[in-house]
Amino acid sequence: MAGKISSLKIIRATNKAHQASVIFFHGSGDTGSGIYDWVKFLIGDISQPHIKFVFPTAPSRPYTPLNGEKSNVWFDRLDITPDVPEDKPTLESMGSEVRRLIDEEIKSGISLDKIVVGGFSMGGALALHTAYHWLPGLAGVFAMSSFLNHNSIVYEHLKQNPSKIPLLMFHGDRDTLVPQAWGEKTFKCLQDLGVQGKFVPLSNTLHELKKKELQELMEWIKRLLPYEKAV
Repeated sequence: MAGKISSLKIIRATNKAHQASVIFFHGSGDTGSGIYDWVKFLIGDISQPHIKFVFPTAPSRPYTPLNGEKSNVWFDRLDITPDVPEDKPTLESMGSEVRRLIDEEIKSGISLDKIVVGGFSMGGALALHTAYHWLPGLAGVFAMSSFLNHNSIVYEHLKQNPSKIPLLMFHGDRDTLVPQAWGEKTFKCLQDLGVQGKFVPLSNTLHELKKKELQELMEWIKRLLPYEKAV
């Protein structure tokens, strides 16, 4: 069973009340504060007048690719490859936690279509499950250096439930942990199932975040979640 999402690193809107939210899931072994510090190091202050940014931390759980050692991971994997089945029990239990997290935003007055989810590596995979399996109706989803397993339940769900949620994916050409071809295959499978979006290959990039990538992401977020002046 999954533990609880914890240690929310929150960057509040500079206005008194926010109009939209972005939830950014970190990669395996990291924390919400860790991924935020990485983003801030590369592009500086990300605060916006109307957008609240949430960087949650995954629960510590035994992780099979680390021979069962505990790590902050959103779900378990049998191996780091798209060729194995997904670990559905840990995915589904984390789905309940993600719904709870997003419900908190909705209770604060933010509608589902004003919420963007995304993440780096495993966090991007979690975001794809969130948008295209658990919570249709979100404003958008982004995935950075991420992939879905070939037999992902996300694909099965989209066959019966087409989605209009826009997608932005980035992937480095020198990523040896998660090869770019895995991300390209994921994007093509989603596209073949009707998902509209953009895949951005990153040159001279390992399994990492880059300044240009984050700058493009921020512009995309601002287009999806524009500031709305009070009438």
